Amino acid sequence: MKIVVTVKLVPDPNAEKRIDPVGMRLVRSGVETVLNPYDEYALEAALQLRERLGGDTTVTAFSMVPESTKETLRKALAMGVDDAVILSDASLAGSDTWATAYAMAQGLKKIGFDLVICGGLADDGSTGGVPGALAEYLGVPGLTNARHLEIVDGKLHAQRETDSGYQVVSGALPALVSVTMAVGEPRYPSLKGIMGAKKKSIATMAPADLGLDRAVGSDGAKTELLAIAPPPARGSARVVEAADGPTGAKIIFDFLKEKKLI
Repeated sequence: MKIVVTVKLVPDPNAEKRIDPVGMRLVRSGVETVLNPYDEYALEAALQLRERLGGDTTVTAFSMVPESTKETLRKALAMGVDDAVILSDASLAGSDTWATAYAMAQGLKKIGFDLVICGGLADDGSTGGVPGALAEYLGVPGLTNARHLEIVDGKLHAQRETDSGYQVVSGALPALVSVTMAVGEPRYPSLKGIMGAKKKSIATMAPADLGLDRAVGSDGAKTELLAIAPPPARGSARVVEAADGPTGAKIIFDFLKEKKLI
């Protein structure tokens, strides 16, 4: 079985995030690039699944990134991933969720897969829209918010988190699944893994290799950031005193009603 994990490279989550007021894009220069934390859980889910399945099961990391940042994927390789593939070209810059999912889907079709595993969110954008769009472009079942995965009799079985517990869902392979942090804490790369990662391959493909039939990058984006503004300063708290409980409850009720919250 071939498992492919989509991995995004993002600015360090602990660093201050800024939007370029001219280009209206997230400023990535001058900030360390790291694996998207949510995608590390997807990597962990894939590695756990490979360990249970055994045999000739492999895990490939797939990322749409600039060529200059591809070495960041060595961490995924050090965790135990077998190899990595990047989709890279200047024409991809400015891709929104729609254009990103389209371009990545064509790349995934080219490298082939039985199962695609995605993180639920990306730390820099947090739209959560790429996994669903990828499943649509790939034409495969998409299972979301999974906390546990199994392959039984050639079908994907997942425990899908809900507000009240979890659902047991299944789908035919090939398929795509997005996971939550409940799949298990991502493993730390061992010294052996770090040394071994240096010998593993990171292949590169470009849009020209995929025969795209529509625009990507800024030209293919369906969304546009028009303006940015800091949030308004928080006002002073309102303090009231009530003689008793019922009076206090009425004050709270009237306040919520005034704000149209009830």
